[in-house]
Amino acid sequence: MSRDLILVALSLLTWGLGEGMFLYIQPLYLEALGASPQGVGNIIGAVGVAMTVAHIPAGFLADRVGRRPLMWAAWILGLGAAWVMALASSLPIFVAGLLLYSTTAFVMSPMSSYITAARGQMSVGRALTIVSASFNVGAIIGPLVGGWIGDGYGFQPVYLTAASIFGVSTLIILLIRSQPVVRHSLRVEATSFATDRRYLVYLGIVFLAMLAMYLPQPLAPNYLKHEHALTVAQIGQLGSVASLGIVAQSLTLGHLPARLGFLLGQATVALFALALWQGMGMPVFIVGYFLLGGYRVARSLATAQTRELAHAANMGLAYGITETVGASATILASPLAGYLYAQQPTLVYTLAIGLIVVSLIASAIFAPNPARGGSTTVNRGHEGSGGFAP
Repeated sequence: MSRDLILVALSLLTWGLGEGMFLYIQPLYLEALGASPQGVGNIIGAVGVAMTVAHIPAGFLADRVGRRPLMWAAWILGLGAAWVMALASSLPIFVAGLLLYSTTAFVMSPMSSYITAARGQMSVGRALTIVSASFNVGAIIGPLVGGWIGDGYGFQPVYLTAASIFGVSTLIILLIRSQPVVRHSLRVEATSFATDRRYLVYLGIVFLAMLAMYLPQPLAPNYLKHEHALTVAQIGQLGSVASLGIVAQSLTLGHLPARLGFLLGQATVALFALALWQGMGMPVFIVGYFLLGGYRVARSLATAQTRELAHAANMGLAYGITETVGASATILASPLAGYLYAQQPTLVYTLAIGLIVVSLIASAIFAPNPARGGSTTVNRGHEGSGGFAP
């Protein structure tokens, strides 16, 4: 790995430690602040909106002004938003901080482009999944610490500690070097991917897959607490198991062709939903949460497959569109989960399993397959791998 990829990985590892402290217990904190199950679903749906709106502009800007400025902006904004959440004394203020924090998801497109350009001899899928794994190495420890603090001292100290850790992550990311902006003289040709039928069909697959895989997640902590009497500490432990699953599957599925890894990642999330639906104790839930790691891996590999369909000069824009479609699935999935949970909690998991089966079939038929040929990628040599601006 290059110097800059190591710095990105270290910064993400530190951020994963902080975010992991509150990510899996956040629905419980929203509930403690006064949100109902439907309210929790609606708030997480609003988070999906906040995560969605900035992906395309960020990807566009990354192609024009560079990736590093947008990465720096995301880290600094996320740090400020974390302190708003940590110091919030009411649900509205906390939600405002949470929504601000969620907008930093725009970093995904510039960061994916940065990693792709700096990957050296690694495949795109392997580079993206390895760096993603570094985030989740930190996130293995975070939920354990967050669950322990939450049980012993309350939720707010969890956020105060996490915000302090984010400061360290921000200092690390400020050390990365700039990359040259890729230019292309035929901009219309470079952007033709946006109207390509294969790309549009693939976006539909990404939406369905992310909707199906995210549906069983938003209210899982509430389900485990109220239906199976798990403690906050136990839910934190499951969050650590999920992060361990992401690392393990990133290092295994990430070495496979992106299309195959994408399919296998979806399948593991279906098994997660099955474990929560039919499971009756911690051992089964531990297995389920380990398999949930396939969601993050599948998301990275969904982005990696996009690289087969777009020119390097518009890599950020292509990644941004794909991230927008994937993130928009949470807008529908979270309120839907809240509605189904209010009717019958297990409905969330049965519907998720059914949708994942449909998504697997569609992905197997229509997802990009380089072995078939016909990639729309134009002049991959313009990617600038390993090169940096002065």
